[in-house]
Amino acid sequence: MKGILSVCIITKNESANLRRCLESLKVYPFEIVVVDTGSTDDTKQMAAEYTQCIYDFAWCDDFSAAKNYAIGRASHDMVMVLDSDEYVSELDVDKLRELIAARGSRGQVGRIRRHNLLTRDGEQTVNMEWINRIFSRELFHYEGRIHEQVTAAAGGDYETYQAPVTILHSGYEGSQEDRRRKAERNIRLLLQEFEENPADTYCMYQLGKSYYMAGNYPKAVRYFELALGYDLEPKLEYVIDMVETYGYALLKCGQAETALGLSGVYDAFGGTADFKLLMGLIYMNNEMFEEAVQEFERAACCRECRTIGANSYLAWYNAGVIRECLGDVKAAADYYAKCGDYKKAKERLRQLGG
Repeated sequence: MKGILSVCIITKNESANLRRCLESLKVYPFEIVVVDTGSTDDTKQMAAEYTQCIYDFAWCDDFSAAKNYAIGRASHDMVMVLDSDEYVSELDVDKLRELIAARGSRGQVGRIRRHNLLTRDGEQTVNMEWINRIFSRELFHYEGRIHEQVTAAAGGDYETYQAPVTILHSGYEGSQEDRRRKAERNIRLLLQEFEENPADTYCMYQLGKSYYMAGNYPKAVRYFELALGYDLEPKLEYVIDMVETYGYALLKCGQAETALGLSGVYDAFGGTADFKLLMGLIYMNNEMFEEAVQEFERAACCRECRTIGANSYLAWYNAGVIRECLGDVKAAADYYAKCGDYKKAKERLRQLGG
C-alpha cells in the first residue's frame, strides 16, 4: 500500500487523457485506483503501466455510483478523486500530509484548485475554481447522477480546507463535435435529475451551463432564469458563476439590453474583477462607452480574478477597443500597451503604428 492517500479515477475510452493524468501522478507517493466503465480502446492496458489497481464497473448513467465504487476499492481511508481529463500541475506532498493529518482526520474536506482550459476562436482562456476532492471515504460519498457532489454520510454541512494541489482540466477542449456530444450526454442525465427534483436550483444551473457549452444560448438563458427566480445565497460559488454566465448568454443571444438588468445586482456580485469585466462588456454592447471603460478600469484594479486576464489584459484591451473606435488613438494605444504580450493587443498596436 503506497503513500498517504489513494487517487481514484473513473474512465472510459480516455487513453490519451488518462496517460497524461497518470504521468502527472507517478512521482507522488499515492496509490492509484482506476475504474473502467466500458472502454473499447487500450485504456485499461495503458493504465496497467502505472498501477495494478484496475477495476471494471458496468456503466449505469450515474457518475456518483461509479465514483463511489472507485473510492470503495481504495486501500487508504483518505482519497483524492480526479477525472481522466485532469492532471496535476502543482502539489506539495509534505504540506498535504500535514493538512490531512490535522484537518482530514477531523472530517474536513480538502479543496483543490482547478484551472479549466477553454479555447474558442483560436484564443485560450483559463478559469480558476476550488473544488472538493480530498476526503475520508468512511465519512463521505458522492451524490448526484451527474456533476456529483461530495456529501457527508451523516448528512448536513461540513468544513473544508484548501489543499496545496493545483490541477489542469482540459475537458472543455477538443473539437466542436466532441464538445457537442459531451454536452448532450450531460444534458440527458441532468434532465433526468431535473424531472425527479424540479426545484433543484443547482441542477438548473448545470443545465444552463451545459446548454451554454453546447452553444444553445437561448436554452441556457431559460434555465438560468428559472434558477434565478428562487431566493439564492449570493455568496455560493455556483450562484456567482451562474449570474455571470447568464450575462454572457444574454449577450450571445443579442439581448444586451436585458443584460443591463444585472446592474441591479451589482451590490451583491460586483466585488469581483470577473463581474466588473462582464458589466463593462454589457455597457459596451449597449453603446454606453464611458460606463464600459469605467468598469474595465475597475476590473483591472482588482487583485484577484477567476478568469485569467479579467483583472488585467482583457479589461485593458476592451477599454482600448472603445477608445480606438471613438477615435482617441493615443488613449487606445496606452490601454493596449498595458496588455503585455496579449496577442490581440499587440496586433492593434502594430496596426496603430505603436
